[in-house]
Amino acid sequence: MKLLSSKIKNNVLESMLRIIENDREQILEANKQDIEAFNKEDQALLDRLIVNNAKINGMIKAITEVKEQEDPVGKDISNLTLDSGLVITNKTAPFGTILIIYESRPDVTIEAAVLAFKANNKILLKGGKEALQTNIILEKCWHKALEENNISKDWINLLHLQREETQEFLRNPPEKLDLIVPRGGERLIKFVKEHASCAVLISGRGNNFLYVAEDADWTKTMRVIVNAKTDKISGCNALDKVLINKNISNYEVKIKELEQVLKQLNVSIVTDKNTSNLIPENDKIENTAIWEEEFLALKILIAEVDDLESAINKINNYSGGHSAAILTEDSEKAKTFMEQVDSAAVYHNASTRFTDGGQMGVGAELAISTDKLHHRGPLGLKQLVTNKYYVFGDGHIRE
Repeated sequence: MKLLSSKIKNNVLESMLRIIENDREQILEANKQDIEAFNKEDQALLDRLIVNNAKINGMIKAITEVKEQEDPVGKDISNLTLDSGLVITNKTAPFGTILIIYESRPDVTIEAAVLAFKANNKILLKGGKEALQTNIILEKCWHKALEENNISKDWINLLHLQREETQEFLRNPPEKLDLIVPRGGERLIKFVKEHASCAVLISGRGNNFLYVAEDADWTKTMRVIVNAKTDKISGCNALDKVLINKNISNYEVKIKELEQVLKQLNVSIVTDKNTSNLIPENDKIENTAIWEEEFLALKILIAEVDDLESAINKINNYSGGHSAAILTEDSEKAKTFMEQVDSAAVYHNASTRFTDGGQMGVGAELAISTDKLHHRGPLGLKQLVTNKYYVFGDGHIRE
């Protein structure tokens, strides 16, 4: 796709702000149809599917934030003049065509696409069938905004493909794909990686751990655990596993207090062999596969560890590489944990729920990347570009 000026891109986003506001009732009505057709037993998926006025306001906020950010394309990364006289400039450049595959969340149709578009990428969107009606309306909003500004609708398109068709599209895309971003659970990510024929940027999987050191402030610990677990169970930054150092003072009393508070909040608890001796009325680990599971539910695993090293090893062995936290009053202990735990975001005395573009100062985000190439953490506007070298000579040849 050709390079669009910042003014044109911002004009499209300005149109989107007005169109979404004007079409608010149509969006809500389409979402109502999706919800009525949905199997409501999966609470986390339902939470992601629902679009209400607050979520539409969030879409508008995301568009506004991106519109106000500096265009990330064509920025100098480095400039060198060699002894030979060659001038070499490294600049940011669009990826090209980005395919975003996501489950349930129709707000991604706005929030992900607005970032990719401002970074001058063509966007293909493959949403889940459960959000079909909402996504169709949101795609129409995009097309109205593009056409109002004499820009081709081909910049942003929703793909209507079944699973087998998606598989074939990934293997043999009818057009060149430069990047695929799957946003969803482990099954979706595995499916995309297995069938894709271009670069895949992994995002979205949580399975986040929190380690309670022997010197942790218990009041802080309780607040952080409750927030990280219950604030939003469908978030990929929600807490799944709590590891408690067995040498913490009043260990048994604190374990029982944690159990009581969580049960009052309707959180189901899974225990390991040691913690089950203290709080026996809970489910016990039956299969080690649970250590790798992202719950996306009011469910938490509480386990005992011997020390900091044991906690770090457990986290690095089983976590999704998304977010991990330590509760301790010892800054050196925190430093060791944060340096050695292999996650995109590491926390000292804070909830994992802050792993979010808006909360981390990045602004609107496409996803939380757990990849190490080319970016890790919130994928904001500045991260949705690649780079290109411009080399200027005057008849130079290599000798």
